[in-house]
Amino acid sequence: MTPRTDSSKRLRRGYLRTRDVLIAAALALPGAALADAAADYAEHCASCHAETRMGGTGPALIPETLGRVKGLDQVIAHGRPSTQMEGFADRLSADQIAALVDYIKAPVENVPAWGEAEIAASREMTADYAPADKPVFTADPMNITLVVETGDHHISVLDGDTFDVLDRFATPYAVHGGPKFSPDGRYVFVMSRDGWVEKYDIWSLKEVGRVRAGLNSRNIAMSHDGRWLAVANYLPQTLTILSTDTLEPAKVIDVKARDGKPSRVSAVYQAPERKSFILALKDAPEIWEVATDPDAGPYEDGYVHSYEKGARESFGAQAGLFARRRIPVEEPLDDFFFDQGYKNLIGTNREGTKGVVINLISGGKVAELPLPGMPHLGSGITWKRDGHTVMATPHLNEGVLSVIDMTDWSLVKQIKTDGPGFFLRSHETSPYVWADVFFGPHKDEMHIIDKQSLEIVRTLNPAPGKTVAHTEFTRDGSHALVSIWEDDGAVIIYDARTLEEVRRLPMKKPSGKYNVWNKINFEEGTSH
Repeated sequence: MTPRTDSSKRLRRGYLRTRDVLIAAALALPGAALADAAADYAEHCASCHAETRMGGTGPALIPETLGRVKGLDQVIAHGRPSTQMEGFADRLSADQIAALVDYIKAPVENVPAWGEAEIAASREMTADYAPADKPVFTADPMNITLVVETGDHHISVLDGDTFDVLDRFATPYAVHGGPKFSPDGRYVFVMSRDGWVEKYDIWSLKEVGRVRAGLNSRNIAMSHDGRWLAVANYLPQTLTILSTDTLEPAKVIDVKARDGKPSRVSAVYQAPERKSFILALKDAPEIWEVATDPDAGPYEDGYVHSYEKGARESFGAQAGLFARRRIPVEEPLDDFFFDQGYKNLIGTNREGTKGVVINLISGGKVAELPLPGMPHLGSGITWKRDGHTVMATPHLNEGVLSVIDMTDWSLVKQIKTDGPGFFLRSHETSPYVWADVFFGPHKDEMHIIDKQSLEIVRTLNPAPGKTVAHTEFTRDGSHALVSIWEDDGAVIIYDARTLEEVRRLPMKKPSGKYNVWNKINFEEGTSH
């Protein structure tokens, strides 16, 4: 164990650890065309995908993570819709783009192994950390909100009542996916795209330590009891399970489909009522469920896990802990949403042309939903309307919000917006849904939608010409926090009832904001 003494100086440690090993091989592929492609890659791609091609703010660009991606030349030329991937057709010729495709599809020599031994060796615990007996601040610890500032890789800790900044701490490079809180709200875990996981003590306002759980990672999930943290990896193609207490690896599970082919893990989710993790596999028509309790079940409906014969594998010291269940589906499903009881899963196919409802008890398909336009289910929310629970999701390719009745999975309404949005938020005390317009010329707008009439009742424009996105509510729902997603950005605090601005806090490209109470209680207006 190496004591951690200066986190800011080691901000990009994940890059530097592999760079010296890989850079020579990455830039020494044979042929003049590939040599030119290496130069083009260094100029146009490395800032997002890393000099080593191992991933940074963008994913790794190596055969192991490109998987079955088709049309790479078109992605390079024209960008990828609804992502930060821009097109380069105005700067690169067709021949240059073709050479770049060959370059990123070529294997990288000496890709480092990253299993339990390597993960354990990367672990760094803060030398002077000591847990406090009680919070070192007077604010309500359940009303703390964390603001991820991607502009300089920090998180600000806000008092949810006064909106004062209690602390601002350095994170690993390029935080990706939402932070996850322990069930008591005391600790938070943050993951970076290059696989580093950081543990922070909110009570003490101190970093506890960090560990590198993968080389190119997607997101994290907390177990129902707070004992385990799962890390979804693109590279290597694994699920890493860490002890939340010590950050030591409990298990690294190779992710392979039934036919033996490896698969990237698109995302991992917590299913608290089921005492399990749910995995979305990028390259296989399967959903995985991994038990986080050796005796998962029975549930309120009398159901006990029906793991397939021979597949209830004991990965841990206790029989049944981390047991795996495979749920076959017709095609890979990338993006998941769950009903409040975690009995049903809603996923989308890779093309984003439809939604599929899978019953997690039977493993069978319940319904297909008319959700074209690449629905972003990961930011979906639910609320009560006319005695029914409805869910809503934005569409990344069109200016539409779809509202679905979760009783019979029928389409209630498609709400037309001023452009494609990325995030939805509400609160059980609020009559409104807050929907951003993240993509396109109206990126500076925030729609306020009445939950019952499903009509847009007001459109806010707090920073003309700048990206306005991602709402979060305080614990009691009295205030809504909105990001100006720019390097010279801010967090705007609104009175959630009057919709009037209360305060504006300067921030460095603030993205997601996460309230402790709303997240640990799975508040219905918060994506899970």
